[in-house]
Amino acid sequence: MTALEQYSRLEATGLWREAPDAQRRDVLVSLGDATLMISTLSEVALAHWSLPAVARLNPGRRPALYSPGADTEERLEIDDPDMITAIETVRAAIDRKRPHPGRLRFWIGAGLAAAMLGLAVFWLPGALTRQTVALLPEASRAEIGTRLLQEIGRLAGPICTNPRGSTALNRLARRTFGEGAPRVALLPSSVPETLALPGGILVANAGLVEDHETPEVLAGYLLAEDVRRAETDPMLTLLTEAGLGATFRLLTTGHIAQDPLHAHAASLLSRDTPSVADTPLLTGFEAAGISSQPYAFARDPTGESVLALIEADPMRAQAPAPLLSDADWVSLQDICGR
Repeated sequence: MTALEQYSRLEATGLWREAPDAQRRDVLVSLGDATLMISTLSEVALAHWSLPAVARLNPGRRPALYSPGADTEERLEIDDPDMITAIETVRAAIDRKRPHPGRLRFWIGAGLAAAMLGLAVFWLPGALTRQTVALLPEASRAEIGTRLLQEIGRLAGPICTNPRGSTALNRLARRTFGEGAPRVALLPSSVPETLALPGGILVANAGLVEDHETPEVLAGYLLAEDVRRAETDPMLTLLTEAGLGATFRLLTTGHIAQDPLHAHAASLLSRDTPSVADTPLLTGFEAAGISSQPYAFARDPTGESVLALIEADPMRAQAPAPLLSDADWVSLQDICGR
């Protein structure tokens, strides 16, 4: 153990007392490599204190009062600021080199606390949301989806409900998806091309029937949205945006407030529609027995960006049956009329 280089052999005067009943003596204090040496003014050695054991008895006060250890009665009083600074600097350097079991326990505890906080902040909300989605009954999903559809209708315009058009739309959904087809709702052109809502509800822009010549275009957009719905549960998206409070309330009470639904409806109406991979989409066209070409050319009239959908059309060498009769198609195109 050595003292710091700049303080080697520093000397100052002080007052030393060997015992509580002894008289204080003027002494010369020398700071050595590993000891504090106390001697008379004529340099006769009186004591050698080990620097690692030296204790400050009155921190922050002057003159500084030291002892050679916790259980000793010797006392050394120093008023010289340079010597006090030197002793405190050396003591601090020595203390840093000592093992600190309590400090290790502190850092281990702090690390565990930080890990738990990280789990609470980053893992718990996602885990609670996924658990809530997994436990939510279909009836609750359908009720939430219906409320969300009504909120979208209030923001974007009323749902198109012409009776004959609605009947034709239901036939198109069953022809595209088979039994257990999702509920499909058409809204005015202020909504995105398609949206998926909880409870098996698909929303489509009425322009997909009003601005095209065949029902295969709408069917293709619905199949694409169904692929998105399979990849990302709309209920999970809703609760992720709604936050932990709304999710916990839904898990414990089975109810979600209107404000989160309103915010999510506005978010759905303003977001871009993500792209869909060609392979699962073509699988959907094949399962439905529908040509993918009308949908592809509706997306890109040049065909350049949808070439895979055109060339890999599962009905390319076949003559699929019409999706709807002419009468139903006319009714569907007039679904937003009175």
